[in-house]
Amino acid sequence: MADLVEATIDSIRMSLTSQQRIIILKDIKQERYLPIWIGPYESESISIALQEIEISRPQTHDLIKDAIIELGGSITRIIINELKDDIFYGVIEIVQKNKKIQLDTRPSDALALAVRTHVPIFIADDIMLSASIVPVEEEYVSKEIDQNENPITAAENSSVDMKEEIDSDRLSVFEEYLKNLDIDNDLSDNNGISDEEEPYDDEDDDEDEDDYPDGNINAI
Repeated sequence: MADLVEATIDSIRMSLTSQQRIIILKDIKQERYLPIWIGPYESESISIALQEIEISRPQTHDLIKDAIIELGGSITRIIINELKDDIFYGVIEIVQKNKKIQLDTRPSDALALAVRTHVPIFIADDIMLSASIVPVEEEYVSKEIDQNENPITAAENSSVDMKEEIDSDRLSVFEEYLKNLDIDNDLSDNNGISDEEEPYDDEDDDEDEDDYPDGNINAI
């Protein structure tokens, strides 16, 4: 298997112009981010697990997790191992009675199981090299301290300004990424990087639009 990079879920972002969501995975060792388009239902499932929201009945991914455990298996890790024709592919690694099993899966389903079972998330290194986003570092010029200004106060103000600029720069990389995408064309032509081979049916999307929990989903 190719070299793997361990990652974590940085955030889930949503576009105000479509029902699609983008999950942002972050390299744990470097400032590299991998955006993947996912559907609203998978986004909801991942967010519920991340925020540990209690629900009355098991969801599909809860059922899969429970079935694997009842059959004597355990999920060890999930891997996003291939990017082909702008579609991501993944596998779920399961150990059952000393036998290793790899199940082909969509990354969104694999991530929904990963957050429920607290297993590591890995991405093939060649995918990170070809599809990840690296924030551009900018040089921050320190402000001159006014001779009449208290040096300690000036240093504190400079530190706050720099933090605001760094935070703004970190978020801007994703805003710029979304601005460069023609979302309407992506949905109509089924292009763009995604883990879906077919577009979603929007018939019931309006009914579920208010079901997403706050906290991990950020609107852009």
